[in-house]
Formats: sequence, structure tokens, C-alpha cells
Amino acid sequence: MSRLYIYAGIAASVILIAFGAGSLYMGIDGRDQVRGDLAREQIVGTEDSTIPGQKVDTGKEAEAFAAVIRKHTLEATGGQTYSQMGRFLDEQGNPTSDEAAAAKDPKTGQPVENGLRNMWVTSTALSTALNTAYFAESVATFAIVMGVALLLTGVGFLVLTVQVLRPAREGETAPRASALPTTS
Repeated sequence: MSRLYIYAGIAASVILIAFGAGSLYMGIDGRDQVRGDLAREQIVGTEDSTIPGQKVDTGKEAEAFAAVIRKHTLEATGGQTYSQMGRFLDEQGNPTSDEAAAAKDPKTGQPVENGLRNMWVTSTALSTALNTAYFAESVATFAIVMGVALLLTGVGFLVLTVQVLRPAREGETAPRASALPTTS
């Protein structure tokens, strides 16, 4: 029976080590991909950001730049979000959601759209992509940490298996768990 425990312990250790190595590889590869994709976009922090003049090539920098995009968009819209803005513009250029009160495009005869709403959609798409990069890098970092933890656990389990459950050599007694002392 003790041989079964030894083999099971070794198998469990090997599995933990394999999962740890796989997690470590996937985490490092994921983080590198996020950073490479961000660098490829050649985004540079604006002067009013927390990363002025710095190339955005990490998840944390992507998160910071997403905040700048939102700030600039709110400045352009007078503090209004997409849902707070009128769909159209009237004759004076003021936002309205009343299609009948909207100015008409002379070429198409259709109501003039509020361009700030389109800008908000673009800004939301860009900041969402940047925040996704931040999240992806965070997940990759978690995978790296878990990989290291699994590797250490697997190695520790292997050491315990080999040391505690190994068959006794000649002249030695195998270490056994001692029974709990009884009280009378």
C-alpha cells in the first residue's frame, strides 16, 4: 500500500509542477502579448496625464490613458455622458432629442446628428480597449503568481512524498506519523 501512496504522490507532484509551468508560461506569454500590442499602437501620454510623454506599453499605463480619454471627452461634452446628450442639434447648434425641433441637413433632409455623441462612442471604444489591456495584463500577472505557487507546491509535495513515504533502507525505520497522545 505504501508504494501506491508513493506513486500517487509523485504523480500528483508531477501534475502540479506541469500545471505550474503551463500557468507560468501562459502568464508570461499573455503579458508579453498585451505589452506588444499596446506598444504597436504607439500611444503617448498627453501632457495633462499621469504619464506625460511616456509611451503606453503596459496595462497600468493603458488604464491611466483611458482615464485621460474619459476626462477629455467629458470636457468636450460639458460633463455629459452619452445618455445625457440630445440625439440631434437644433438650428442654434444646441442638443435636442426632439426630431421635429432638430435642424435638417440641407443635402439629405435628415435631422442633424449630435456629433458629440459619436465622439463619446469612439472614446468609449478606445477607453474600453485600453481598460481591457489593463485587465488582461492583471490576469496574466495572476497566472504567473499562480504558476509559481503551483510549481512550489508540486516541488514541496514531491519532497514530502519522497522523504516521508519512501521505503525504509536497510537498518533504518521509515518515518511514520506519530499517534496523538492520549490523556487519562
